[in-house]
Amino acid sequence: MKALILAAGYATRLYPLTKEYPKPLLELNQRPIIDYIIDKLRAIRQIDEVFVISNSRFFSRFVEWSKGLRINKKITLIDDLTRTNRSRLGAIGDINFAIRKARIRDDLLVIGGDNLFSQPLEGFVEFSLKRRPHASVGVYKLKNKSDASRYGVVRLDRKRIISDFCEKPEKPATGLVAMCLYFIPQGSLGLIKEYVLNGPKLTDTTGGYIAWLKERSDVYGFIFRGRWFDIGDYKYLKAAKFNFAHI
Repeated sequence: MKALILAAGYATRLYPLTKEYPKPLLELNQRPIIDYIIDKLRAIRQIDEVFVISNSRFFSRFVEWSKGLRINKKITLIDDLTRTNRSRLGAIGDINFAIRKARIRDDLLVIGGDNLFSQPLEGFVEFSLKRRPHASVGVYKLKNKSDASRYGVVRLDRKRIISDFCEKPEKPATGLVAMCLYFIPQGSLGLIKEYVLNGPKLTDTTGGYIAWLKERSDVYGFIFRGRWFDIGDYKYLKAAKFNFAHI
């Protein structure tokens, strides 16, 4: 199994903090956010290589970061060749780029580089492996349902299959939302390319892909417990810093 950390965004909502520095390398408790993701991946025995995809503007920053990294898995950095927010590939575009560039042919665990969560990943991986050849998504129930309007809102049936998905609804029907955490089985890697070439062209968010995929195959949702922070702007960065002692 391979893992891919998405770290190629330009985080414009955190300007000027991220104008010259990538969001995943911002520090919480004197450690970069991405280090906590690496800690989660380190514990997954099935993973033998971790890819980190960045953009050309910040690629050298990740090269420096990787020099001090100590992990028992191979780390490979990928430059998606973009230099501006306008030219960005988007999350799905970057997944497709990484699959082609690194010639990935294994099951793939994808995680956003700005996700901070307390629950270990082992349960999600075991859940996902049992449901191959179908894809699985990490989901989280927000305490405040109105906050779900920032995310892709999901409904699960009794088998934990996503029965309904709505990207950033004005009035969320539920507080259950999709995290930027995906298990893409080996046999489904080609669907990423198909979506990029023939889908609705919503490559900037992963939600568009989930909605598209669920119409073609079952997609399972694994509910995460504990704490989760999706660090999208100053409000959520501040919340993560304030609550980080409890992670």
